[in-house]
Amino acid sequence: MLSDVKTSFAMAGKTAVKPKATTNKKSTTSKAVKSKLKYSKDQYVSWYKSMLLIRKFEETASKLYIQQKFGGFCHLYIGQEAVVCGTVSACKKDDKHMTAYRSHGHPIAMGTDPRKLMAELYGKITGCSKGKGGSMHFFDKDVNFMGGHGIVGAQIPMGAGIAFADKYNGSDAVTFVSFGDGAARQGALHETFNMAMTWKIPAIFIVENNNYAMGTSVERTSNVVDLSKLGDSYEMPSMVVDGMTVEAVHEAIEEACKKVRKGDGPMLLDIRTYRYKGHSMSDPQKYRTKEEVKKYQDEDPIEKVLKTIVENKLLTEKEIQDIQDWVKKEVEESVKFAEDSPEPTPDELYKDVYDQEDYPYVKEFID
Repeated sequence: MLSDVKTSFAMAGKTAVKPKATTNKKSTTSKAVKSKLKYSKDQYVSWYKSMLLIRKFEETASKLYIQQKFGGFCHLYIGQEAVVCGTVSACKKDDKHMTAYRSHGHPIAMGTDPRKLMAELYGKITGCSKGKGGSMHFFDKDVNFMGGHGIVGAQIPMGAGIAFADKYNGSDAVTFVSFGDGAARQGALHETFNMAMTWKIPAIFIVENNNYAMGTSVERTSNVVDLSKLGDSYEMPSMVVDGMTVEAVHEAIEEACKKVRKGDGPMLLDIRTYRYKGHSMSDPQKYRTKEEVKKYQDEDPIEKVLKTIVENKLLTEKEIQDIQDWVKKEVEESVKFAEDSPEPTPDELYKDVYDQEDYPYVKEFID
């Protein structure tokens, strides 16, 4: 099976930004690559490595899922890598991140060992959630990734709670709460936004707006297609961001963080992106055309960064190949680690869920 993985490493595809509704909000949009670099060589190399690792990890996970190496649900982030990588590069180490069940990309970008993540997909005890969460419930407190959440929109009030705790404890940390355009219709969002603005909590709410939710376009689900307007009723400042360009995301997050860390309260970022795959692995994607997907793939966010690296001679051809080889090896070793790891023992079923001292009868079931 590992030989199948080794032969599956084609270079990442290409993507483009779909025209969306115009807005009078402040907008951070993509521009043509210029010869004068906006960021350092190290930053571009870091973005390339991180985004490529997410892409290849998920392409491999997709193949493994089809082979029934693991079960449950599987929602891929392919195409959206610039959103999380641009966010992570602009934040501080103590900042917290929380997302929905499309949760593979976030911990990878934040530095979680992909071996632990692949093991989690396999349901192994060495996984980041001890094999109990699977694809939708990655979690890694060591890097301040506060989890993927399977209930649509549940992370919105939960993330606000984490942000409130940081403010209460005098921390200048920011909590990034990511959710999709479908979850933006949840009632909990409005309750959270009202409270967040009233208490001026240090949160940045990110709509990872891929336009299709579970398969129905924004245009068909609401009269308000400009999701940056969702905060208007609460006077929450917002921005529209080009989510297919990592520099644009980084700039928007930097600007938002400056405001939020000053104590001015939360912000809403409508980051417009596109997923190349369906909502989940079971999605036949009949609601969009192949031509539309191809249009996005023709200006892929990973290819944009690679183009900047090549045109500005930041790396040699060999150095670029070395990065690609490193990514390939990381993914292959992740698969091997997952396959070689042990299954959880039966007693793990009751750990991290019940306090056995408070519920002594649980021990009877374990025994």
